Amino acid sequence: MIDLHTHTVFSDGELIPSELVRRAEMKGCRALGITDHVDFTNVEMVLEQVSKVKELEEVLEMRILAGVELTHVPPEKMEKLATLARRLGADLVVVHGETAVEPVAPGTNRKALEIGADILAHPGFLTIEEADLARDNGVCLELTARRGHNLTNGHVARLALEAGAKLVVDTDAHAPEDLVDRERAIEIAWGSGLTLEKATDLVDHHAIIDL
Repeated sequence: MIDLHTHTVFSDGELIPSELVRRAEMKGCRALGITDHVDFTNVEMVLEQVSKVKELEEVLEMRILAGVELTHVPPEKMEKLATLARRLGADLVVVHGETAVEPVAPGTNRKALEIGADILAHPGFLTIEEADLARDNGVCLELTARRGHNLTNGHVARLALEAGAKLVVDTDAHAPEDLVDRERAIEIAWGSGLTLEKATDLVDHHAIIDL
C-alpha cells in the first residue's frame, strides 16, 4: 500500500514528519508522500524541512517522498511554481484539484494536467476531456479518503475508467485518524465504483513510483 498525499505541521497537518511516518508505517504503508500545501511564499521552507525526514529511510522498509501540494495557486502561475518545486528537489508534485467543497479556481484541473503534475488530487469537477488528458500525460487521478473531497470519488473513478487514466488511492491525511490501512484503502476504491478485484489490484500493485 502507498499513500502519496499527506500533510504535516509544515502546512495544516497535526503531526511532525517523523510521527506521520511512524503512524503510516504501522498502517502498513510502504511508500509515503509528504505533500504539504505550498505556494510561492513557503515552497523553499517546506521542501528544505520535510526532506530531512528522508534520513529515516535508512532504518525503515519504506520509501519517503518529500513533495508538495500546489494549493489555490492561480492556473496561470502553476507551471512556474511546479518547475521551482522540482528544481528544489520535490519528489512529487501534487495539485489541489477542483474539489466540490472549496473555491478552487476554474481551470486548475486542466492546467495541472497540461503541466504534467504527478497527481491531481480530488479533482471533483473533472471532465472526460480532462480524463483523456490525464491519460495522455501520465497524470494520476486521485481517489481520496478525505471527508468532503471524497464526495466525488465515484465521478472521478467513472471518468478515469472510461478514459483509461491512471488512478491512485490517497488519504490526504491531516491528522492521525485520517490514515488508513490496506483494507480501508481497498474499500475506498471499491466504494468509488471499481470492482473489488480492480480495487484490490489498484491498492496492491498500481504504484506510480518504483519501490
